[in-house]
Amino acid sequence: MTNNTMTNPSDLERIVMRRVRLIRILGLIVSTAVLATLTLGATLWGIGREVWVARVFQNAPVDIAHLPNFLFAAFTHTRFIVQALAVLTLVSLLYLLSEVVRFLASFLFRKSA
Repeated sequence: MTNNTMTNPSDLERIVMRRVRLIRILGLIVSTAVLATLTLGATLWGIGREVWVARVFQNAPVDIAHLPNFLFAAFTHTRFIVQALAVLTLVSLLYLLSEVVRFLASFLFRKSA
């Protein structure tokens, strides 16, 4: 009796492996980093639809010392939807930065070990 499982996988093995590949692909598609990237893109698009961004940059002070006051005033004098989009943009950007730092740290420490 010969072992044919290596050359001819059974139906059960094919089904299981197909499901494993599907789960791995879905894991890549539905990862939190991808969702954060999509959120960042959507919120930036929403801000661009609600606010004339070029005018904001034109009105921004040249002096860096006055920039925080300007940004705070610009934030508080907008509609709630723009404020919510700005906060969501900041949160998703910070999350993406933390993911990049975590990835780079694991990559660098893995190489040195």
